Amino acid sequence: MQFSSIRRDWSANPMREMLAGAVATFALIPEVIAFSFVAGVDPQIGLFASFVIGIVIAFTGGRPAMISAAAGSVALVAAPLVHTHELPYLFAAGLLAGMFQIAFGLLRLGVLMRFVSKSVRTGFVNALAILIFAAQLPHIIGGDWLAYGMLAGGLAVIYLVPRITTAIPSPLICILVLTAASISLQLPVMTIADLGRLPDSLPIFSWPSVPITLETLTIIAGPALAIAMVGLMESMMTASVVDDLTGTPSSKNRECIGLGIANTAASLFGGIAGCGMIGQTVSNVKYGGRGRLSTLFAGAFLLVLMVLLKPWVSQVPVAALVAIMVMVSIDTFDWSSLKTLVVHPKMSSAVMAVTVIVTVSSSNLALGVTVGVLLSGVFFTFKVARLLRIETAVGVDRLTYKVAGQVFFASADVFVDAFDIEEAIGKLVHIDVSQAHFWDITAAAALDKVVERFKAHGIVTQVSGLNEASATLIGRLDGSTKLKEV
Repeated sequence: MQFSSIRRDWSANPMREMLAGAVATFALIPEVIAFSFVAGVDPQIGLFASFVIGIVIAFTGGRPAMISAAAGSVALVAAPLVHTHELPYLFAAGLLAGMFQIAFGLLRLGVLMRFVSKSVRTGFVNALAILIFAAQLPHIIGGDWLAYGMLAGGLAVIYLVPRITTAIPSPLICILVLTAASISLQLPVMTIADLGRLPDSLPIFSWPSVPITLETLTIIAGPALAIAMVGLMESMMTASVVDDLTGTPSSKNRECIGLGIANTAASLFGGIAGCGMIGQTVSNVKYGGRGRLSTLFAGAFLLVLMVLLKPWVSQVPVAALVAIMVMVSIDTFDWSSLKTLVVHPKMSSAVMAVTVIVTVSSSNLALGVTVGVLLSGVFFTFKVARLLRIETAVGVDRLTYKVAGQVFFASADVFVDAFDIEEAIGKLVHIDVSQAHFWDITAAAALDKVVERFKAHGIVTQVSGLNEASATLIGRLDGSTKLKEV
């Protein structure tokens, strides 16, 4: 089974894998350069990081076909450190962030992804699609007729060529056609060379030139933890999206460790930390990437383009890359979610909408996901709390309460308020909890509070039907009052 897994990840349809990786590479270039400016670093630092991360995580990651590189979410939390303490401290923070991520994976905390609902994942994907498109607007708005013509031509090639042939991904044909037209006709259009300085050499291994002191650790600890958590969150979300697209599972804990190793390596080779790139990953999967070879080729091809083929790559029109990114944003957006907004439960739709709004308004994917997860938890808690039912059966000398549902911190007050002291005076009170479960100390304290109230008014109370788990929990709290089982 191990051999078949290796064969599937590395040797299944290698030509398709490499072509898909090449598409992802061209989709990476404009974003990585833009994110480098966001972080306040030279574009070659982001490009070096993307090369190293891509190569390393192809071997160490837990999600085949996923593209990881220098990302905007990481750039946002890294920028303040660069502005206040310069570049070496950024590399040191990236190194420490990688160690945090490795520890996260070794502690097997990838299981926390189970708490991210489908509504949050859909909101995350839609928000990212919007952000990808928004990032192209500076190249679209205010352009001349030539820029619009190039963009329209690029989109036409991307969407029409697949009707003729799918042997070569249409985004690659788009780049070749627009570049050939630009060079042969000497068109005055913006090219990749105009975006920023491209690498002119291979990355060099070097330890971050910062003093190894407690003061340095104090400076980088906060940003490193932020980089680690943002990177992990975006990578885990991206891995889950690929799981859904391909119908295959992935190891979230291995992905955490792999990302940590990749970010550690990137920092030691003069690059910024990164994480999973959902737009490029979706593009890679769309054009046939399924294994680790596509991830490896995306990283290796990036270096080849930036160093060995720099004179030619520099002449690629920005319009070609914008056309690819517009295509990526359209493919990334979950259009079916718009139809299901009115079909799905209102709370689920609200979670998805809030995740999109918070993410887009803040340009912070981690914040959007965090708010979405918290809102999902609140709504779920509210729904479960509403399921608690307490029925009353009144006899001549006996009052029976039948409790059904979940008793926990959100429903504990409802549980307590359901018991009427005046109605119970002069009667034996029987509380039947055989169809209920007490989850936490708040629930246990609520039951104890009810019994104490009845006892204070001289009312005999019996509790029956406690399941083993509930009885154990209540037994820990039940020091002064002994609940009598019948």
